[in-house]
Amino acid sequence: MLKDRFEAGEILADKLEKSAPFENPIVLALPRGGVPVAARIAKRIGAPLDVIIVRKLGAPFNEEFAIGALVEGDPERVVLNEEALYRLGVGKEYLDSVVAKEREELHRRQKMYRAKESALDNLTGKTVILVDDGIATGYTMKAALAAIREQNPAKIIVAVPVAPADTIEEIRRLADEVIVIETPEPFWAVGAHYQKFDQTSDDEVIELLKEAEAKE
Repeated sequence: MLKDRFEAGEILADKLEKSAPFENPIVLALPRGGVPVAARIAKRIGAPLDVIIVRKLGAPFNEEFAIGALVEGDPERVVLNEEALYRLGVGKEYLDSVVAKEREELHRRQKMYRAKESALDNLTGKTVILVDDGIATGYTMKAALAAIREQNPAKIIVAVPVAPADTIEEIRRLADEVIVIETPEPFWAVGAHYQKFDQTSDDEVIELLKEAEAKE
């Protein structure tokens, strides 16, 4: 059981430091919950911090179940879970509407979180450390990995506090290295493995990104 996201970041930083130094590292967080974890890691290894914004595309009548993901970039990428679309009978009209809704939220977060050019435009040859506060199905993480891989980084390391063992095995096939603290069985939900798992606010994200930028 982890105390909170900051403690999770410190434990992951301990594990990452065993592999240091890193070639031209950058820490990318999946907001919002991944940012407090990533902030501690970036501080400890002396790397810049940024976010990669991914919006889950929720299924009809169950928004928590991912039928795909929308990833920021130029162009933006829509990654679909074709098996789920077929099984649930999701039509084009619903898919177009959920993509439009999540694109609006993605653009809102881009404007709020970034006062400078996105680091996503310059990942070539870098060691990318991709961080979230935990993984459940892993769909947003997989979508982020696909977008990052297109930028030809030198290496991609996924660092997460908690995730199901089978999902971690899937992530290992997409990343160059995976660091995880706990793979509990049974796995109920990410928040069940934290003592404190309050929702991270936009203001907290902005403050943590500003603090990290001031230290660069």
